[in-house]
Amino acid sequence: MTSPVRRRLLQLAVTLPATALAAPAILRTPPVLRFGVASAGVGDPPRITTGTMAIVQAGRYLEQEFRADGIKVEWVFFKGEGPAVNEALANRQLDFSIQGGLPAIVGRAVGLDTRAVFVSGNRANTYVMVPAHSSIRQVAELRGRRVAFHKGTATQLAANRILGLHGLNEKDMRVLNLDPAGAQAALAAGDLDAVFGTINVLRLRETGVARQIFSTRDTPAATSPSQVVVHQDFARRHPDLTQRVVTALVRAADWMSNEANRDEVFATWGRSGSISAAMVREEYGGVPLAERHAPHFDPFVLARMQQSIDDAHRFRLIRRTFDAAAWTDSRYLDAALRSLGLQVRWPRFDGAGRRIAA
Repeated sequence: MTSPVRRRLLQLAVTLPATALAAPAILRTPPVLRFGVASAGVGDPPRITTGTMAIVQAGRYLEQEFRADGIKVEWVFFKGEGPAVNEALANRQLDFSIQGGLPAIVGRAVGLDTRAVFVSGNRANTYVMVPAHSSIRQVAELRGRRVAFHKGTATQLAANRILGLHGLNEKDMRVLNLDPAGAQAALAAGDLDAVFGTINVLRLRETGVARQIFSTRDTPAATSPSQVVVHQDFARRHPDLTQRVVTALVRAADWMSNEANRDEVFATWGRSGSISAAMVREEYGGVPLAERHAPHFDPFVLARMQQSIDDAHRFRLIRRTFDAAAWTDSRYLDAALRSLGLQVRWPRFDGAGRRIAA
């Protein structure tokens, strides 16, 4: 029989925040926090081009949070994108990572001990571009054609969804596995019939190289969120630092969700040089920043995460499915929202994408 004292300890284990739970096990403070970024970045040193995490990096939110502790923040960029990030996580070379839906899902499906702790973006558009002179007018005409996207990334999952909407799958085409830069170069050289990509491929249209035949802008169910994940080994050893990281990210999301800062947000993204103001205006036209960059795991985000997991399994990109809600750990996020008084800061949407009344 459980004693009253033991019962009370068990109750505390359920109700206390993570920082209090693991306090006795906290180890020596690490000299550096290592953030993996699933892209090659732009510039020297490399920069994140768009999204919440671009604001976090440009505004030095994490560096300011940990300066007094003498903890450095290391941004590690990977030309190999999501698969390369997963390899680094598996080798304990990263503490956190910023990934689109599929790479993080693949990592979790093969046993990486990660938890999603922050939503870094959702409803990001995927575009299908064909050469400007091409006779192709719709996705269904890609059957038997040469198309490219980077396998193992969020774009592959989006591509499979888009193809499915038009009665196709990867086997119906000649798919080349190319990173974004390689795919765009191949399309410009006339070696491809189509390329799938995110906002960066709009530059092909701006330069007259390509023409857009499809976008997920009007089909949010075809999109997937991106998230920050923490390696559980780090979170277990340093719950206090994990909490401070998430709180700093929430501060950045709060600032960039203010429409008064819209122009400055877009200017920050544009300074990377990889996207233009026109591309950003198209991507975000008529869309409040707070809708695209809410940090919480609301029903819409969880539904898209679960859809991504199930689709990855259906498309045979992973061997087993798992529960999206169990993969997330919202304790740090909930604590950050409470401490900053931001519990109702962002709109929430149900699984179908309908706004939930406050």
